[in-house]
Amino acid sequence: MDKRPHRRSTCAIFALAPLFLLPAPLPAVDTSGLIPREVLFGNPEKHRARISPDGLRLAWIAPDESNVLQVWVKTIGREDDKKVTADKKRGIRVFRWAEDNRTILYRQDSDGDENWHLYGVDLESGRARDYTPETEVRADITAMEPDFPHELLVQLNRRDRRLFDVYRLDLRTGNLVLEAENPGDVAGWKADARLHVRAASVATPDGGTEIRIRDDAKAPWRSWLKVGPEEILSFEAFTADGKSAILISSIGSDTTRVVERDIATGTEKIIASADVDADGVLIHPRRRVVQAVAFAPARSGWMVVDPTVQADFTGLVGLFDGDFTVVDRDAKDATWIVAYSTDQAPDRYYAWDRTARKGTLLFSARPRLDGLPLATMQPLVLRSRDGLSLPSYFTLPFGAMARGLPLVLLVHGGPWSRDRWGFDPEVQWLAKRGYAVLQVNYRGSSGYGKRFLSAGFKEWGGKMHEDLIDAVNWAVGQGIADRRKVAIFGGSYGGYAALAGLAFTPEVFACGVDIVGPSNLETLIASIPPYWKPLRSLFDARIGNVDDPEDLELIRSASPIFKAEKIARPLLIGQGANDPRVKPAESEQVVKAIEKNKGRVIYVLYPDEGHGFARAENRLDFYARAEAFLAECLDGPSEPMKGETYPGATAVVKVIGK
Repeated sequence: MDKRPHRRSTCAIFALAPLFLLPAPLPAVDTSGLIPREVLFGNPEKHRARISPDGLRLAWIAPDESNVLQVWVKTIGREDDKKVTADKKRGIRVFRWAEDNRTILYRQDSDGDENWHLYGVDLESGRARDYTPETEVRADITAMEPDFPHELLVQLNRRDRRLFDVYRLDLRTGNLVLEAENPGDVAGWKADARLHVRAASVATPDGGTEIRIRDDAKAPWRSWLKVGPEEILSFEAFTADGKSAILISSIGSDTTRVVERDIATGTEKIIASADVDADGVLIHPRRRVVQAVAFAPARSGWMVVDPTVQADFTGLVGLFDGDFTVVDRDAKDATWIVAYSTDQAPDRYYAWDRTARKGTLLFSARPRLDGLPLATMQPLVLRSRDGLSLPSYFTLPFGAMARGLPLVLLVHGGPWSRDRWGFDPEVQWLAKRGYAVLQVNYRGSSGYGKRFLSAGFKEWGGKMHEDLIDAVNWAVGQGIADRRKVAIFGGSYGGYAALAGLAFTPEVFACGVDIVGPSNLETLIASIPPYWKPLRSLFDARIGNVDDPEDLELIRSASPIFKAEKIARPLLIGQGANDPRVKPAESEQVVKAIEKNKGRVIYVLYPDEGHGFARAENRLDFYARAEAFLAECLDGPSEPMKGETYPGATAVVKVIGK
């Protein structure tokens, strides 16, 4: 057990944090002895521990001798660690055990194109196999069940690139048999305990959600539940008997609750609810009952609903001072693998013995950070100009006085996601360089109810942007931030926000960093991947419909490209050449406009990346450039870069202006 002091239990359901109170003045920030970027942004030493169903072996991700992330396996209780995959370049980021105890399943794409192939490695023979070898086809696992160890359900868009059908895959032979054909509008599928596809989620023409059900694998589909775009509805699982569904639903409530709904009668019982949305559901894989539900107003806490696991959760709260998630368990439910996240330490993985009620540390993801002085992430609630509560996080440099600091507004992507408390390498990197870091869950972020989510509909560049500006004004008004030294930094929607910040409010920011952010919402929507077709109505409802003249005017007014002449402050852009979501044209058109207007921009293109930087070498290259850029803009310190390009990186750099 870790001997760190326990600041707060994570088993309770916390209320929203109060308005932020300034900490007592501290000595001036110490930026000596910068934590190297390689420690923060390089590959983790170990990551994503998973246990085999029989409980005999442990698997995890770690770099090989060429610094490429691979899956490793060991026998529990022995020192027989073995690398079992041989990825050549991008590294493996997600994997899982098959129910047969001998197959490791993982996905890999080609240079970031997100056309994932499903691979399997047989641990007995060592044979690796591509189960979905077609080009330009994307594979995802739909379902696996303990009673069917040699089979799983996989969704593929092989028949029609716009639509995912479900196939039954035999791991022994590699045969794929069509299980459910997409009629043209299904966005997601769910199977029951007998591994039969019986639920389908559809984005309706108005941007709402419809759930269709069938009684067995051969029965016709019927509409079962339909809601409008203002509601949040997710089908999580069938109960063990297949007669009821476990849903995350906002029907009848502002925030999402976990409910169990009878399929035949429609009667519901509420399993768990709180003042914020349900943030995670732990469901027993065989009994198919909800055991606990997570809620995260600021930090994450669990509401235990199954008495059989109450003692486990009580023990896990005391094991380590962090927010935790049960990420895996063996078939006997004797051992859990638990991941902890905390703001001042890297992620840690434990094995939890349910009989002994004892946890054993497996590893820290980045042990070189253990014991180093990391900054504290403080939850706070800000107020928008129209009175909306904005749950946020604020991080001061370690040992800093909260007065007149350079500030980085770090904007999350999505936008229908959220910032959360825990270890964030970007936050620690910026704080160690002497910058205060402000993260805002602006309207339209997920996790805080349907009214908060829908308040962001068609507000790209509008009230969503105003929320960010209000947060900056708060930090400046409190005397924390130096108004002359505020940068905006983000990826995906956060990258869009950086472009919007410099184009719409050029007086607010000294500079901006955009990673794979769209500059033109019209061309963004026109170029979405074909398999997002069933979700187009969702974009129409939440961003705007380009086929509606009124919405098109709104979309254009929210697109930074049309105000690019106002981008006068320095801009750094990072882009993956193979990004299927935000195409390189989104970056290149704004670079061209800035060049025409004689502005300043550094454009870095990575030919072997997609929506973000998967390869550690490219990641380290870009953050080195970002650090030097921010140092020039905000007068902060900078760790020198190794050469003009980081060793092994593929950066193609264009510099415009001086």
